[in-house]
Amino acid sequence: MQKTAFIWDLDGTLLDSYEAILLGIEETFAQFAIPYNKEKVREFILKYSVQDLLVQVAEERKLDVEVLNQVRAQSLAEKNAQVVLMSGAREVLEWADQAGIQQFVYTHKGDNAFTILRDLGLESYFTEILTSQSGFARKPSSEAATYLIAKYQLDPDNTYYIGDRTLDVKFAQNSGIQSINFLESTYEGNHRIQALADIPLIFKAK
Repeated sequence: MQKTAFIWDLDGTLLDSYEAILLGIEETFAQFAIPYNKEKVREFILKYSVQDLLVQVAEERKLDVEVLNQVRAQSLAEKNAQVVLMSGAREVLEWADQAGIQQFVYTHKGDNAFTILRDLGLESYFTEILTSQSGFARKPSSEAATYLIAKYQLDPDNTYYIGDRTLDVKFAQNSGIQSINFLESTYEGNHRIQALADIPLIFKAK
């Protein structure tokens, strides 16, 4: 059997970080006197991304999106202590490690991801961590997956992108790899989970 590989998303998948993200956006909006509606913002970033939100707001208010991004990144970095692990995250990472599954990260988070993973004692589980600053086109472009598959000679049929949004399923589909996600999807390569603890069960069933 070909070796299995996991590529992990972070926010909402391994990291319970949405409250910290929302607070960072709220503080950024306040600095630029932009009205803030928590539920609308939450809904938007789950459907699209934080970057898409900032681009839209910058266009509407004639602001520099790079400045918005810098302010938000600084605000979020100050909230690292509020970021905790999703239930079952450490146990699943350890299970995969013991099972010989090679693990990677591809996230739209910036390089602050390295600090968070180090602080949580998770960095050693991953062969390589790709962030928004690694230079790849954003999801759902397959660029990052193509890079990892080629570099580590991964088998696409046994490579899984684990995420929590439709965007993550699309990324897996565009990359020709399997998907493990908290959402239902029409993509036949998607395996829906209710919790991270469900992941080992997918492989026991095989």
